[in-house]
Amino acid sequence: MIKITLPDGSVREFEKGATALDVAKSISEGLARNVLAAKINGEVVDAFRAIESDANLQLLTWNDDEGKETMWHSSAHLLAEALENLYPGIKLGIGPPIENGFYYDVDSGDTVITEGDLVTIEKKMIELARQKNAYSRKEVSKAEAVAIYQEKGDEYKLDLLEGLEDGNITFYTQGNFTDLCRGPHIPNTSFIKAVKLLSLAGAYWRGDEKNKQLTRIYGITFPKAKELTEHLALLEEAKKRDHRKLGKEMELFTFSQKVGQGLPLWLPKGAQLRERLENFMKRAQLKAGYLPVITPHIGSKELYVTSGHYEKYGADSFQPIKTPNENEEFLLKPMNCPHHCEIYKSKPRSYKDLPIRYAEFGTVYRYEQSGELHGLTRVRGFTQDDAHLFCRPEQVEDEFKKVIDLVLYVFKALKFEEFTAQISLRDKEDLSLIHI
Repeated sequence: MIKITLPDGSVREFEKGATALDVAKSISEGLARNVLAAKINGEVVDAFRAIESDANLQLLTWNDDEGKETMWHSSAHLLAEALENLYPGIKLGIGPPIENGFYYDVDSGDTVITEGDLVTIEKKMIELARQKNAYSRKEVSKAEAVAIYQEKGDEYKLDLLEGLEDGNITFYTQGNFTDLCRGPHIPNTSFIKAVKLLSLAGAYWRGDEKNKQLTRIYGITFPKAKELTEHLALLEEAKKRDHRKLGKEMELFTFSQKVGQGLPLWLPKGAQLRERLENFMKRAQLKAGYLPVITPHIGSKELYVTSGHYEKYGADSFQPIKTPNENEEFLLKPMNCPHHCEIYKSKPRSYKDLPIRYAEFGTVYRYEQSGELHGLTRVRGFTQDDAHLFCRPEQVEDEFKKVIDLVLYVFKALKFEEFTAQISLRDKEDLSLIHI
C-alpha cells in the first residue's frame, strides 16, 4: 500500500500503482470526470500515470493553470492528428501550449494552408475529439525512435531526437496518431468540446532564420462551448483596443521597412505623449531618491563578456560593430546593467554612501526574430525605465519594499488595477540558474 497526501493534509491509502484518477474516483465520480492532470510531488503528470510510492498529490482541473496547459497541449496533438488526416505526408515540428491556447508548427510541403482552411481543420478536430480516444504514454529507446522517424523521412523529429538522451524519450498516442512528446496529457479527447483555430503565421524551424520557414497554426480549446463564445467576445473587444490599431488611428507611432523591422518611429503626437509619461516617471523617481544617469547606445563587446551578458544573450543581440582598430568591437546596447555598474565603480564608495539608486530611460537593442515582432510589445529597439540599486545587505529588504511602493504608485496613477507580478531568485545551489 502507498499513502497519498492531498492538499488539505488528509491522507488516503491505495494499492501501489494506483493513478490520480483512482484517487479522484474515491472522492467523487463528478471530480474524476473533471480531472485533466495531476501534480505529484510538485511535478505535473498524466492523471492516468501509475503512482509507485508515497506521494503528495494535487488533482488538476480546468480551474488550474496547469490543467489548462495540459488541455491545450493535448489539443495541439489533436490538431496534428487532424492535419495528418487532411494532408497526408505533412511533417510536424513542435506543438506546445502557450499562455492562451496552443500552436503547432508544420511543414505542409507543396500544399499551402490558408485562413480559409481553418474551419475545415476545426471540424475534423471536433470529429476526432468525439471519438473519446484515450491518450496513452509509451517509453521508447532512442534507437527505436530514430528508426521510426528515419522510415518516415521526418527531419524535424530526428532533429529533436538529437538533443534527447536515451531513457528519457516517450511517445504519446491517441486514436491513430502518435507523436514524440514528454507529456503530460488529458485522459482522453472527449474533454475537448469547443475548438477555434485563430490564425496562421510563419515560423522558422528552431527559431533560426537559416532554417526552413514552417506554417504555425494557433488555436484554443475549451471544455464548454459557452466558454469559447465568451472568449471570442473578449477577443473582439480586445481588437478594438489593440495598440497597433489605436497607434495608427491616433497617429502616435509608425514603422518603416526602410528604417527596419521592429524599430518604431514616434510621430509628433506620440512623442509628446511619451515625453509626458517620462516626465511623470522622472518626478516620481527623484522623489523616491533615484539619481538620473545617461549611458551610450553602444558599448564595448568586452563589457558584456565581462558581465556575462554576452554568453547568455549574445545570440539575441545584433552582430558586433567592428572598427578599424584590430580586435575592437562594439555592440548595440542590449541592456543597461553593466553600464550602471561601471558608473558605480567610477570612484571609491563608502558603505555610508549606500543606498545608491541609478535610474535611466535607456534605449536598448535586441535582435528579435522577425516572426516574433508585434507592434510595440515585441520590438528590436525600445526604451525602458531601468534602475539599478546598490546597497548593504541589511538594506535589501527595505529597498525592495520601496521599489514595490514606487511601482504601486505608478500603477495607481495610470489606473492599472489588475496585474500579476513575478520575482526571480537565484538558485542557492546552482548560481547559474534563476527561478521565477
